[in-house]
Amino acid sequence: MSQGNFAGPLADIKGDPFRRIMDTIPTMVWTALPDGSRDFVNQRWLTYTGLSVEEMLGMNWQNTVHAEDLPDHIKKWSICRVRGKPFEDRLRVKGADGSYRWFLDRTVPIRDENGELTGWYGVSTDINEYKQAEEEVRQQEHMLQMMMDIVPHHMFILRMDSVHSSFRNRAAAEFFDLPPFAEFRSPLEMYENHVHPEDIEELKDRLLIAFKTHVGIEAEARMRGKDGNYRWFLHHLFPFVDGEGKILYWCGTRIDIEDRKRAADIAQRENLALREEIDKVSMFEEIVGTSPKLHPVLARVSKVATTDSTVLITGETGTGKELIARAIHKGSPRANHAFVSVNCAALPKDLVPSELFGHEKGAFTGALQRRLGRFELAEGGTIFLDEIGELPQETQLSLLRVLQEKEFQRVGGNQTIHANVRVIAATHRDLPAAIEAGTFRNDLYYRISVFPIEVPSLRERNEDIPLLVEYFVQRFSNNAGTKIRSIDRRSLAQLQAYSWPGNIRELQNVIERSVILCEGDRFSVDESWLSNTAQNKKSLPTELVNHEKEMIEQALAQTKGRVAGPSGAAAKLGMPPSTLDSKIKSLGINKQSFQHP
Repeated sequence: MSQGNFAGPLADIKGDPFRRIMDTIPTMVWTALPDGSRDFVNQRWLTYTGLSVEEMLGMNWQNTVHAEDLPDHIKKWSICRVRGKPFEDRLRVKGADGSYRWFLDRTVPIRDENGELTGWYGVSTDINEYKQAEEEVRQQEHMLQMMMDIVPHHMFILRMDSVHSSFRNRAAAEFFDLPPFAEFRSPLEMYENHVHPEDIEELKDRLLIAFKTHVGIEAEARMRGKDGNYRWFLHHLFPFVDGEGKILYWCGTRIDIEDRKRAADIAQRENLALREEIDKVSMFEEIVGTSPKLHPVLARVSKVATTDSTVLITGETGTGKELIARAIHKGSPRANHAFVSVNCAALPKDLVPSELFGHEKGAFTGALQRRLGRFELAEGGTIFLDEIGELPQETQLSLLRVLQEKEFQRVGGNQTIHANVRVIAATHRDLPAAIEAGTFRNDLYYRISVFPIEVPSLRERNEDIPLLVEYFVQRFSNNAGTKIRSIDRRSLAQLQAYSWPGNIRELQNVIERSVILCEGDRFSVDESWLSNTAQNKKSLPTELVNHEKEMIEQALAQTKGRVAGPSGAAAKLGMPPSTLDSKIKSLGINKQSFQHP
């Protein structure tokens, strides 16, 4: 065995059997002196490198190490001598091309009976095939990563080994502003930090079922991005298994469905508003009338409709304030969006904020799920707040914020919601009087009365009664399936003579009732239904008329001719200012005469 004379640490080992064993080992074996110079290599070394014993002994072994690995090799060998940790490097193998192969080096110290270091024993194992396979896997992973990074949806891989780790593609990493690779204490941790609090429990339950049953899942949940905002995603998670059915890892995708959800919410809001509008029994479907009192109202409606200004509509109950509001909406750029009507007087006071602004799940007892408020339902369109004077003061403050800041929060929530809604308000109350009485906010009044419109009572537009009667007769007879060809003149005269305290709504009800009871093709009205006509009023005892006139004059004298306001004559008499104005005109009272002492 000419390649080694076993000087140094193996000098005491003699005999061909030992050398034969060393040479037949399919691993490169070597020994070195304390300074690192080689004093023995086995036949495997010589076969691999194609070098002679003389070319391998001493420090010549360094010539076989790849030039790029040699500096690192010396450092790693120093560490290996102390800690016994193996390391990898490339060694030149036999052949004209001078190619290199990867080897795994292990080194252990050799000591004498006194514990003194006498040299080193080392083995170098060929791992080139493993390194090639590792490189192929690395390239495949790199290619897979590049492919995943091209995909605009979120993609990730979750490993369920001793250390839970994940890889996320570029879209996911940029959305969360996180590195591509991460480690977690549990596979649920990657979700807990980013999923919306309302969605996390349901998503976690679905994930735990998936991990337990080894079956993929699909779920919708909101995720918070680096900007702090939540977006809706469709989550998929499915297992990758080997040939034996063992799960290697979980693959997941998240598809952004925010736009789809928004479109669905808008459609839902508009459909709900449409259903409410269809279900609502409308007073009438269009404005009917040509009287001089109605002309300026329609002119103001036409002018303000094309703007986005807030409108306050005033007038007695039943005059058609909602109809005016709908006409404004129909003539506005918002006409293709929802018109949401809210009767503030019909809402329980403790539920008004929830009805207007919505509430979050658990905001109060009975709030079993999140509910959108009327302002969200009217997004992009118009909200009509009828009887706004009935709003509680705390809600008035919230409404003021919507008008000033164009934003609000749901009850029980902390998310600020932008409100792109036009507000039209209406009331039959004397709001200036309510302000002086402390029941209505002064600042809110000036916010809603940017463009005031007063709707005249039916008494003030007596000329329109024949047109309205004809319109309602036609409408209700068609609904009832009857044909009415004419209108009784006496009944029409009675209808025109009546004072109509309930205004157009009352007129509509009287005509609908008459159509139902009408026999034949001629429309007539039962006189007993109009017992309070103006004609009958003229026949009232003179003393009653004089008494009413006296009371009004006395109130005007006390208020120096002022009709409206908390200290006006209307407030003292307990009637709307518009009603008092009508009585002053019908009784021939000159209110200007009371304005000076």
